[in-house]
Amino acid sequence: MNRPLDIVVLGLSLSSSWGNGHATTYRALLRGVHAAGHKVTFLERDVPWYARHRDLVAPDFCDLVLYRSIDELLARHAGTLAGADAVVIGSYVPEGVKLIDAVVDLAPKRLCFYDIDTPVTLSKLAGGDEEYLARRQVPLFDLYFSFSGGRTLDRLRGEFAARRPVALYCAVDLDLYRNTGAPREWDLGYLGTFSRDRQPTLERLLFEPARQLPEMRFVVAGPSYPADIRWPENVVRIEHLAPSEHAEFYSRQRFTLNITRADMVAAGWSPSVRLFEAAACRTPLISDWWEGIDSFYPPGEAVVIAQDSRDVVVALTHLTEQQRQAYVDCAHQRVVQAHSAAARATTFVEAIETVAPKTNLATRHSERRFPV
Repeated sequence: MNRPLDIVVLGLSLSSSWGNGHATTYRALLRGVHAAGHKVTFLERDVPWYARHRDLVAPDFCDLVLYRSIDELLARHAGTLAGADAVVIGSYVPEGVKLIDAVVDLAPKRLCFYDIDTPVTLSKLAGGDEEYLARRQVPLFDLYFSFSGGRTLDRLRGEFAARRPVALYCAVDLDLYRNTGAPREWDLGYLGTFSRDRQPTLERLLFEPARQLPEMRFVVAGPSYPADIRWPENVVRIEHLAPSEHAEFYSRQRFTLNITRADMVAAGWSPSVRLFEAAACRTPLISDWWEGIDSFYPPGEAVVIAQDSRDVVVALTHLTEQQRQAYVDCAHQRVVQAHSAAARATTFVEAIETVAPKTNLATRHSERRFPV
């Protein structure tokens, strides 16, 4: 290994998983980076909706620092940003465009963008929406880490002038996600924040099977579901589950359901972290279809592909325990081999190390003194 890297990440949230999947993604990746011997500082905007729901206040794998404004960030941490081996800015960071411009002015040695929402980002940029990233800023990054692979990387390079797009899929921490041995409580479960574009699929692949199978038990966990949703009587609702409770949640299911955002279905090659978490907990998967899923899990071997409620009903009523276990074994093996936090951290660090660090202004910035 080359010398340890000093990496600074400016992300949406590490401290709170409330209503976002970014925290879980960052935690898995950065644990892997720390385990490989590198130093990580995570700078997070202190906002009230995450402050009220923090489930990680003192991580043991990085330094977590909160800031209240970009002015405060620059006053307190400009030297840290300029002196780091790599600065990574994530998608959906508050005032992202202004923040990116400010960091660019510090001339960090390596500047990276970590897009945990790539299909959404590209859809926004194509429509002129620059909520957290401006189109003109894409070529400024030495590396553009994308949550989507496949043709999305070609689009980033050709349409948006990304200099070096790299697929960096989500991953699972195998030390935290494993079967707990808990007794099975539900035949099918789903974990996810309400999303208007996912709701029709949830109704087709979970609500309708629940109505057809009243003797079975179902569960949906996640916040922000509207009050006017009519839940089948045999569907249990859980408002929010902290990541520390995910393994237990998966372990209590006979099958778990994965549903993909519409933008990610359109882009393809965009696996949800739920696909990896459930498999790590040895819970078999039922998923909607999207291009590229067969490169992660072979359909009919590691995942049940469901187009409609009938596919779900057949899986719940006709698959034997031996067949269910075969799905589990295949998916679990895939996760261990290719989708662990350690594997993803290796991809992340190796990509950074391929970029030669800039030295023109960073040294001068790191020698400056800023008020505390």
